[in-house]
Amino acid sequence: MKQLTAFLDANVLYSAGLRDLLMRLALQGLFRIKWPEQVHEEWMRNLLAKRPDLTREKLERTRQLMERAAPDSLVKGYTALHESLIYSVNRQVDIFNEKVCLSVCPSPTCL
Repeated sequence: MKQLTAFLDANVLYSAGLRDLLMRLALQGLFRIKWPEQVHEEWMRNLLAKRPDLTREKLERTRQLMERAAPDSLVKGYTALHESLIYSVNRQVDIFNEKVCLSVCPSPTCL
């Protein structure tokens, strides 16, 4: 069976509960996760705007822990990659009252 690759958008990483769930599932080997640097910047910027109790340093630590747990997750050249995806599925999923957008690529050669 081919392992799926999930491209995680900022909408997914914004929610700590959903972010944790997806990281745990990926670390269990259910799918691979990918994100570009821009996605990290977007979810952190938006979260800091809504949550004054958080600091940039705390969110940077979260990002570092995520990247340490999934070292092959960072995607470079995102724009070109996004345009060249062979197969992608965009779904709106309502989880924890958050809109979640995942692009899933079933081929390990996609990402």
